[in-house]
Amino acid sequence: MAFSDRPLGGGGLHRPLADINVTPLVDVMLVLLIVFMITAPMLATGLKVDLPQAKTAQPVNPKDPIVVSVTSDGTFALGTQKLELAELIAALIKVTGEDTSRIIQIRSDRTTHYGAVVGLIDQMASNGLVHIALISDGKSKNEDPRPQ
Repeated sequence: MAFSDRPLGGGGLHRPLADINVTPLVDVMLVLLIVFMITAPMLATGLKVDLPQAKTAQPVNPKDPIVVSVTSDGTFALGTQKLELAELIAALIKVTGEDTSRIIQIRSDRTTHYGAVVGLIDQMASNGLVHIALISDGKSKNEDPRPQ
């Protein structure tokens, strides 16, 4: 607390000075300004574009995707339930119902035969299930992905 040199009514008493020290406030504000100036360009994703208007545009389907797994021995599974290919296609049609725009994700073991995955995709496409995504692991592995 600071004291002024002005006497309080003729005596030698000093009264406290009630001014706020703004130096720490200015320091903090300058640091925050620098932080925001550095991070703001990183928050922008992609290029800035002026999107055109479309009258027939449909909103993106917010439903969770359907996950189909193919194991290395060619077994198919919907979620955790193991099914034969014909049963799997029937279950997929039942789950999607009239909404054929729902995304179906295929997760396959790296040693699965290519023909099993292609056969699954072919059966799905022939039954109108064409929104298919193949899922991969983004982690880098030093192994050779080809089976021995």
